[in-house]
This record gives sequence, C-alpha cells and structure tokens, in this order.
Amino acid sequence: MASTSRTRTGRGRGRGGRGGGSSSLPPPPSTLPLIIEEFFIVVYEDPLVKKALTKNFADYLDGQEPAKVYLRAADCGPRLWTVEVLFDGQGRMYLDKGWENFAIAHGVDFGCFVHFKYEGDDVLTVKVFDGTMCRKYYYSDDEDTDDESDDDVKPCIHPL
Repeated sequence: MASTSRTRTGRGRGRGGRGGGSSSLPPPPSTLPLIIEEFFIVVYEDPLVKKALTKNFADYLDGQEPAKVYLRAADCGPRLWTVEVLFDGQGRMYLDKGWENFAIAHGVDFGCFVHFKYEGDDVLTVKVFDGTMCRKYYYSDDEDTDDESDDDVKPCIHPL
C-alpha cells in the first residue's frame, strides 16, 4: 500500500505528513528525457587519430549530425578549435580533421581521460586528465617579454 501513495497524483497530506503526493518525488528514470551534457573518453590507442565519442552523445544529437564541432579547452579563454566530425552510419560519431592539432596542443596522450561538456551550438568544453587522474594545465610564455617569471605566462598553449 505504501507504494501506491507514492505513485498517486493529486494532493498529499501536506507538509510532514505521510504518503505525500508524487510532487515530492522525482519521476522514474525511464520518463526523464535523455540529456547528455558531459561524458569522457579514455585514450587507449594513438591519441592523434580520429576519436570516437560516446554513442549516447551521438544519439543525443538526434540526427542533427553536425559537420564540425568547436572544442574549447576549459579555463583557457575564448579560443575555439574547429574539428570536423564523421558519422559512420552505425550511430557512431568521430572527431576527425582538426583533432590532431588540438590533441598535440593539449598534451593528449595514451592513458589520458578526456572530459567533454556540451555547451550547445556545437561547442564542447574539454578537460584533459593524465593517467594519474590529475588534470593537465597548460602555459606558454608571453612572446613579448624575455622575463620568465610566473607573472609573465599566459594560460593555455597557443595553437601549433
């Protein structure tokens, strides 16, 4: 009987009462929309060749199949890396031309975990974690100064 009070719609017994209406409980997982905003891949093979993204993310795009996506390294400003996307007809999505440059510039290597967050408008924010599960951060010297103090570094690697 307790389970029927949880699935019932309408008014419950009010605050603090037993057997409140369904408004206090989240809907069952099968009724929630599929929202894939964040996912990761593990680099098991050559980090510079095209990379398969999760099938769930490709499914989330629901047939919109963009020709390219824009990668932004997290916390590295507005720089977007254009990466062409391939679909294999089996529902798999791959990062292709442009991925190699992004991977080199951000130190993607064997054993890395690459975290993606979909921002909409074909933009993915990316964080790279090494094999010890520590996030990689990148810096390049300011080309206008010869001083190598910490105050003179800019976050993020410039594109190669």
